[in-house]
Amino acid sequence: MGEGLHPTAVVEDGARLGEGVRIGPFCHVGADVELGDGVELKSHVVVAGRTSIGARTTVFPFASLGHQAQDLKYRGEEASLTIGSDCMIREGVTMNAGTEGGGGETIVGNRCAFLANSHVGHDSHLGDGVVLSNNVMIAGHVSVGNHVIMGGGAAVIQFTRVGDNAFVGGLAGLENDLIPFGMVMGNRAKLNGLNLVGLKRHGYPREEIHALRAAYRELFESGEGTLRQRAEALAGAHEAGTLVRRVTDFILADSDRRFCTPDPDA
Repeated sequence: MGEGLHPTAVVEDGARLGEGVRIGPFCHVGADVELGDGVELKSHVVVAGRTSIGARTTVFPFASLGHQAQDLKYRGEEASLTIGSDCMIREGVTMNAGTEGGGGETIVGNRCAFLANSHVGHDSHLGDGVVLSNNVMIAGHVSVGNHVIMGGGAAVIQFTRVGDNAFVGGLAGLENDLIPFGMVMGNRAKLNGLNLVGLKRHGYPREEIHALRAAYRELFESGEGTLRQRAEALAGAHEAGTLVRRVTDFILADSDRRFCTPDPDA
């Protein structure tokens, strides 16, 4: 075996390895796998199928990446898993390739952290800087924005959208779309305000945060019109690209789900 490859590792012919790749004991790398520069597989890692892992990503023992979708409709069609650079994938993490019915690819962004035993289902698309705590379960066809954090044991049902900088509390069961910058708790999850800690941590301007808080009250605490009508009115009053418009654009986009809203009895 070459430098950086443990003698007990199995790397099938056809696998493409970048510079400085390290593959530890008892790992198995399939023939259609591509590992970017500086990728490290600690030990007992299996990377299968048409899977690409970006530069400097580290994968810990017993992770399983790129195997076929856990979908009873899967019939062996070609599909892929793409993982970005500088990710941390801890023990027992599972990520499945896509299916023909979902576009054929599962995509994970850059600088993400997947803690032990978290799962990314088939055809899901995750942005940059996502953190899945221990035992988080992402079902198939889920869309997760940038810089989303999910607490331990949270579960997201299929076809759900989670907006940028949202926070999902531990053990929450998310079955409806979550607006950007929103924070949810509970099973089933209810909107619990804005992720103000995340907003401040990412350096958004104070005046935009104040405008977003006012818009939140208008969207979810006003009794006038439907949620869509309130979002349309706010969209017309704010410039494109602002925090408020990012939320209203999310609400006005096509979706197969309802939206998480506050608990009226809270």
